[in-house]
Amino acid sequence: MSYPNNIRPPIPKKVTKILKKFDTVRRDNYFWLKNGQNKDVISHLKKENEYFEKMTSHTNKFQNKIFREIKGKIKEDDESVPYFFNGYWYITKYKKNKNYPIYIRKKKTLNSKEELIFDCNELSKGYTFFNLSNFSVSPNNKFVAFSTDTKSRRLYTIRIKNLVTGQILNKSIPNCSGSMAWANDNSTLFYVKREVKTLRSHKIYKTSLKSKSNKDKLVFFEKDPTFYVNISKSKSGSYIVSCSYSTLTTEYRILDSNSPEKNFRLFSKRKRGLEYTVSHYGSYFYIITNKKDCYNYKLMKTSIDKTDIVNWTTVIEHRDDILLESIDIFKNYLVISERVNGLTKIKIKNWNKKNEYYLEFNSETYSIQTFNNIDFDTDFLRYSYNSLNEPVQIVDFNMKTKKRIIRKEQKVNDEKFKKENYVTERKWAKAKDGVLIPISIIYKKGTEKDSKNPLLIYGYGSYGHTIDPYFSVSRLTLLDRGFIFAIAHVRGSEYMGRKWYFDGKLLNKMNTFTDFISCTNFLISKKYTNKKKCYAYGGSAGGLLMGAIINLAPKLYNGIIAAVPFVDVVTTMLDETIPLTTSEYDEWGDPNKKKYFEYIYSYSPYDNITKVNYPNILVTTGFHDSQVQYWEPAKWVAKLRENNEGKNVILFSIDMDSGHGGASGRYDSIKDTAKEYAFLLDLENIYK
Repeated sequence: MSYPNNIRPPIPKKVTKILKKFDTVRRDNYFWLKNGQNKDVISHLKKENEYFEKMTSHTNKFQNKIFREIKGKIKEDDESVPYFFNGYWYITKYKKNKNYPIYIRKKKTLNSKEELIFDCNELSKGYTFFNLSNFSVSPNNKFVAFSTDTKSRRLYTIRIKNLVTGQILNKSIPNCSGSMAWANDNSTLFYVKREVKTLRSHKIYKTSLKSKSNKDKLVFFEKDPTFYVNISKSKSGSYIVSCSYSTLTTEYRILDSNSPEKNFRLFSKRKRGLEYTVSHYGSYFYIITNKKDCYNYKLMKTSIDKTDIVNWTTVIEHRDDILLESIDIFKNYLVISERVNGLTKIKIKNWNKKNEYYLEFNSETYSIQTFNNIDFDTDFLRYSYNSLNEPVQIVDFNMKTKKRIIRKEQKVNDEKFKKENYVTERKWAKAKDGVLIPISIIYKKGTEKDSKNPLLIYGYGSYGHTIDPYFSVSRLTLLDRGFIFAIAHVRGSEYMGRKWYFDGKLLNKMNTFTDFISCTNFLISKKYTNKKKCYAYGGSAGGLLMGAIINLAPKLYNGIIAAVPFVDVVTTMLDETIPLTTSEYDEWGDPNKKKYFEYIYSYSPYDNITKVNYPNILVTTGFHDSQVQYWEPAKWVAKLRENNEGKNVILFSIDMDSGHGGASGRYDSIKDTAKEYAFLLDLENIYK
């Protein structure tokens, strides 16, 4: 590592803001950075970027090398496995040196002429950020509605294209969530609008291609500020389905797709803590629900005419040790995705027969999910399979003959790559309270467990979101240079079931942080690495995890990468005008209630910075971030530097054109990865 000693970081001015709540008084010297319209704020962010560029200029050539290396391993001319829907095959293509996808379709057979739906490389021209988030084709295949974002604020604009003429209609609907659904009249489109400031999806409208009026009709308004709403169409095509949802509560409404002029019908009234999802099949709706404290969910059904909860009957009972994750409904089969002891299992059941069976997988740790099963009348189930050392396979499984057809296997453009050259393991670390926490691990074959290896441990642990062990082409860059990579499956995810989530949220949130530290200590004790070679990575709520662990155990890591980190938890959760705040009281707690305020305050990274030697830290954010506003990491970095008693560097990189997901183009995102990897490898003095 050779960071220059004569370059000083920018020091923002201090303007003390007194924040009082209950018996606590907080003094925030950097609250003023919240005003993104202030020229002094913009000036400071630019100085941060200039400081970052100067401090890392010695790695520029190395970053370029890493970029070329990762880019060289991916298949640049690529296309997805086609899927069939409503008479057409749909395909996504990527072209060499093009940042964005191209969407096409072919009528009836794959030998038919290509029809262009969208070329996002053309649509993105003139924008520094572009995302086509969703599109929906009308039942007669003539029109396609699509949503785009050019600011990275997740405020989407919906437009409609005539697929026969290629013309994009004049109608443009701004400030949408991106969810939409066509009625069966091929004219009525339902869509969801967002509140511009809070980004809450709160209103459902419908528009008609036949209407001469520019004013669309409001069909539903979600008044509860803690709830969001979305719109979709049932796989059967028979119903338009709206869902109002918060962290722990859902409520559905349904409408016959053939009668868009009618009003939505309430499926079953919301009840705090009651979660359910609905899927239509024949004369029934199938419901995944936690009714009667079934925390791992059970499957129920009800007739299409009697949908209230009192009419639901059980199909699959609740099981304490098995999480029911999702179902896929086909004409002849029901497919059930379950999680058992951290691993996803897929069960297939024939509607007309009593027999059922599981798909078999041999790996100790892997990731599998069903996807693109849009066609209702088929015997084929499509799923993706991969593991830490196995590239993604797209598989069509014939549920009748039980034969697998591998439609595609992710290609790694490297003659030296063989999955057998990498070792994967799953280990269990004992947490502070004695609970065993699973860790997925990968390293290059021949690596000795002698404490001399650099190790990167990754974690998230919030919202019940599970990080399964997945294959990454870019990660090979670290593995081939001697790094060990580990995923800590800490509480707050659903890796070990729904209770695993409950044990890492609200007043149990501290478990997420101490679990991660326990996993790190376990890996050090088993000589995978040592404190001077141990690194951690987390983004968004995983960035909160990073902020918490460096306050709790600053000497345990040599370096930290915190991407778009949620670190100013108390201030954000007290501000109801900020996106996501009110809807997340069930995740973090409502700080307007004293017990939650005090608990959040006890771990909030920004509020718990002290005078210690902090590890080397790289922080990244996007100026337009809609999930974690840029000022959170900006304030955090300033306060960390102010209190850091050591000589380790704290670097801050702000993408002034992007938001929460980073750069939108596939090549631009590789550059971001190269920047992060160069930071780690530079700390290890590895430049080969």
